Amino acid sequence: MADWEIWTVIVVLGVATACCRSALWMVGHRVTIPRRVQEMLRYAPACALAAIVAPDFLLGPQGEIELAVTNPKLLAGILALAYYLWRRNMLQTIVIGMLVFTALRVFDVFHGVG
Repeated sequence: MADWEIWTVIVVLGVATACCRSALWMVGHRVTIPRRVQEMLRYAPACALAAIVAPDFLLGPQGEIELAVTNPKLLAGILALAYYLWRRNMLQTIVIGMLVFTALRVFDVFHGVG
């Protein structure tokens, strides 16, 4: 792909994004969103986060599903979830999850297993 094509795609996508956002900003106050839709939209950020994070926890290096306790990402995620359910503190949960994952990787806990 030529440089001009890449820049054309970037500019077109930038303009399209600006148009979509500004259109909603300009007429958003005139549009009434039904209450049921508003209630459903409350869960959109959590669903988006789960859609981004879940594949990283569940997929192995070659893209296959790896649902084993030897998967350090999955194990760290499960322990982080358990910690969050216990303490309800997001920052501590992130730190605990990263510490567990780092420890599993650094100490190569599951080397030769599986």
